[in-house]
Amino acid sequence: MALNGPLSADELPRPRSAEELKRVLEIDRVGHPFLLYRDAGDELALVPLDPASERITIGRRSSNDIALPWDSKASRAHAMLQRVGEVWTVIDDGLSANGTFCNRERVGGRRRLDDGDVLRTGETLLRFCSPAAATSSTSIAVEAAVARDVTALQLEVLRALCRPYALRGAGPPATNRQIAAEVHLSLEAVKSHLRKLFEKFGLAELPQNEKRARLVDRAFALGLVSERELAG
Repeated sequence: MALNGPLSADELPRPRSAEELKRVLEIDRVGHPFLLYRDAGDELALVPLDPASERITIGRRSSNDIALPWDSKASRAHAMLQRVGEVWTVIDDGLSANGTFCNRERVGGRRRLDDGDVLRTGETLLRFCSPAAATSSTSIAVEAAVARDVTALQLEVLRALCRPYALRGAGPPATNRQIAAEVHLSLEAVKSHLRKLFEKFGLAELPQNEKRARLVDRAFALGLVSERELAG
């Protein structure tokens, strides 16, 4: 995986099934920060960061709190998460051979973690989730609830909007005309469905190009669409 540029929607660690989403919602409701990543078997792993925790070690060695024995690019002692008051931080003091990255930026020393930050240790991506710090438009629990209200026709529009990501890799979302041609709707109907989707996901006030890209990101993140499904 390249280290330059933003993370693609398909790279983000996220629930991919109803059962996984249920597990995420359960830990999200507790209200404490947690880590979300996929293990060697591509199974969803959730690590709660409860108030009693002071630090979490990450690395290839089995004695780490989060052991990544399958990740040959992770160091035996790679990085550490440490709680400072109510804030969680990630620390890489140069022990790791390949470095620790937060949202594509290499961590040097200590860095504060915010809700939604994605860490890379070796080739493993870990998503930091802080329900208490999340806004109403970014909380996993809130967005999941919104996702359940997406109608079948709105889902078709979403799939058409996202399809260029599966066909050409990262690129701009589909235009309204492309969506209309795929789902056999008028341009006005497509615009109406998109307006409702922007409103549901709290994106209506963003600039036009930005809200379309953000909608694509959230559709992938919540498992409403997948690149495999779109490519197929």
